[in-house]
Amino acid sequence: MSDRIAIYPGTFDPITNGHTDIVWRAATVVDRLIIGIAVNAGKGPLFSFAERVELVQEEMAELTRLHGVTIEVRPFDNLLVDFARGCGARLIIRGLRAISDFEYEFQMAGMNARLDPEIETMFLMASERCQFISSRFIKEICRLGGDITQFVSPRVKARLDEKFGRT
Repeated sequence: MSDRIAIYPGTFDPITNGHTDIVWRAATVVDRLIIGIAVNAGKGPLFSFAERVELVQEEMAELTRLHGVTIEVRPFDNLLVDFARGCGARLIIRGLRAISDFEYEFQMAGMNARLDPEIETMFLMASERCQFISSRFIKEICRLGGDITQFVSPRVKARLDEKFGRT
């Protein structure tokens, strides 16, 4: 029997406690979890591609240290199904916070299934404590001087403070 390998893709600009919650829960149902950091320049990310990869690697090292799970972080700039195939994954993990996420995610899952019917998409609902967390809101709250400590790790908060000139 081969390992159950899954991809959890995203822009992670920046990685939040909501993302980490999905990672931790996904890691309990697969043998190997790969977090795919997408270039996604169209979103106009605050953090560079290299910075986002580094932040996610730092967060996953901490998760591994605290909980003993091993999670690989890989950047990618191609089609998600091609990235999944290249990693040997047959499962894509996606997090859902609200009904508004579902429509987009449903369409994307359908397109990916057409591109490669052997790759399945699994949706994980955000935990109740994380349902409202979004990278976009966190960046805006931080930019305006609000407290984001309950939404991101201290490392990510420090990097956001640095980006917004509050070091």
